[in-house]
Amino acid sequence: MKILKFPENFCWGTSISSHQTEGNNKNNWSEWEKSEKRIKELKKQGKNPDNFISGLACNHYHLYEQDFDLAKELNNNALRFSIEWSRIEPRRGIFNQKEINHYKEVLLALRQRNIEPFVTIWHFTTPIWFEKLKGWNNKKAPEYFSFYVKKIAEEFGSLVNFWITINEPLIYAFLSYHQGIWPPQEKNLIKTIKVIRNLIKAHKLAYKIIKRTSFDSKKHPAAIGIAKNNVYFEAYKNKPINIMLKNLSDYFWNKYFLNKIKNHLDFIGLNYYAHNRIKFSWEKPNEWWDKNENKNISDIGWEIYPKGIYYVLLQLKKYNKPIYITENGIADRKDEKRSKFIVNHLKWIHEAIKDGADVRGYFYWSLMDNFEWALGFYPRFGLYEVDYRTQKRTPRPSSKIYAKICKENFVTH
Repeated sequence: MKILKFPENFCWGTSISSHQTEGNNKNNWSEWEKSEKRIKELKKQGKNPDNFISGLACNHYHLYEQDFDLAKELNNNALRFSIEWSRIEPRRGIFNQKEINHYKEVLLALRQRNIEPFVTIWHFTTPIWFEKLKGWNNKKAPEYFSFYVKKIAEEFGSLVNFWITINEPLIYAFLSYHQGIWPPQEKNLIKTIKVIRNLIKAHKLAYKIIKRTSFDSKKHPAAIGIAKNNVYFEAYKNKPINIMLKNLSDYFWNKYFLNKIKNHLDFIGLNYYAHNRIKFSWEKPNEWWDKNENKNISDIGWEIYPKGIYYVLLQLKKYNKPIYITENGIADRKDEKRSKFIVNHLKWIHEAIKDGADVRGYFYWSLMDNFEWALGFYPRFGLYEVDYRTQKRTPRPSSKIYAKICKENFVTH
């Protein structure tokens, strides 16, 4: 067996987000989950609406210390989590000091366990007041966001070394404004483009604000990045039309946003889940994405394709920035594929490092089962199983495998 050693001081971690784990949030998502329109949709599909309302979620808001102990059991030296904007600024311009103090305690709890916090500023959910002002479709949205960023940078700056401004901007824009699956469930290409542009502006503003906050940046420099969902696109049989569509997809999905913010980045966070085979057909000219063979899939039908992360990482080399894998995980309720999934992806990450990609960390998604957005509570991504009735956490066998990798800083091949 060949030992594939990772660099010294490599970040080994797990990721979670506020709305998916904390419970009892009041934001645009929590309101949409309970809306008459949403409930009618689910009943029409023969689904139980209760499984799609976040409610208490994992009660991480109160159990965060217990959950951080679980991360420590995994030998994690880093953990990615998000701050809930709707808690910090429940009314426009009015900040909740109680919630600010709560997140300070969260950060201190991580520090006490020698776990480096990677803090996501925005992970899909927004305050209700922001949504009433047309959300990210409002030209003033970046400005509204910047006030929130300034406040948390001032309050938490001395405790945070790594900031992630925005999670998966294109996923949000397309699912919310193009496909109409997520709130506000619109299908408008012009609005989709406008939202993407506003998110670009928001990131740049956030970057500048954090860099000039009141704490001493020379003694405590902040590294600022983004969590970008990139896909490995492949042209079926290298046919010219497939190559053309592949290049267009690659540019718009993987490169466009990063190209726009490349001068406002200290690192790139990569969320990798998918491979996408482009196969055009004149019989169905609008159906050329996601033509994978799907020989090996997760519980929610996503193709497992570890080699894709290698190609995506090599593509990111041109930006000459450190890279952290901020999400990589699998929905696997029975825990039959998770260990192999992690090991195989890490093998290809190691190969990318060998070929010049400056990868400095890996965060498995997710520490524990959680609320998976429009898919509700069904998908199970966690290294720890959650009983949502009792809130009991139970380690899955794969957690032992990952804990061993994190401790030894290598995988075997």
